[in-house]
Amino acid sequence: MTSVVAPRPTSESARLRDYAEAAIAAMPTEQVVLVGHSAGGVVASEIARLAPERVAGFLAVSAIVPPAGGSFVSAMPAPNRWVLGAAMRFAGTRPPESAIRKNLASGLDGEIVDRLISDFTPEPQAYYRDHLSPGTWSAPRGYVMSTTDKELPPALQKRFAANLGGEWTRELTTGHVPMLEDPAGLATAITAFVDTLPRKTTGPE
Repeated sequence: MTSVVAPRPTSESARLRDYAEAAIAAMPTEQVVLVGHSAGGVVASEIARLAPERVAGFLAVSAIVPPAGGSFVSAMPAPNRWVLGAAMRFAGTRPPESAIRKNLASGLDGEIVDRLISDFTPEPQAYYRDHLSPGTWSAPRGYVMSTTDKELPPALQKRFAANLGGEWTRELTTGHVPMLEDPAGLATAITAFVDTLPRKTTGPE
């Protein structure tokens, strides 16, 4: 199973669609399984709408998955979405270091947390505000929940899992970044999801 990390645009004016199109351009010619984590769930949702014939499956990992026509911001419950929208407008999209340590990096060791903070790259406003393109897709889908997540609480993850649809789910006892806290557990979950799909896939994208 081959795994590929999708490239991301570097322009400060990049739109959500630019992120999706950059990933689509880098895909192999065969169908792929999308694995979207956190805000990457919005990008994966856009990819599935723009190129449904290229997608063999979609696995969300503690991910934001808006309903059809929604955005990252609009997918949040009120009043969170109003507070988030205002905060990004006035303070930008990079959260304070204290918030990263308390929420995003909860469950991680100090050295990893420091690296996460130093490597954190804020995305453009449009990444969070742009709405998903029209379109439908029918590939199998699943959701991996991180049950001790302080960044995206389990109740909110259940809401996004319902938006995504599909019956396949797994739980990991981790915070928001299971790929750093329990990489073996996440790898097992991804493999288990891929194993449920028809045998014409190439692996995660």
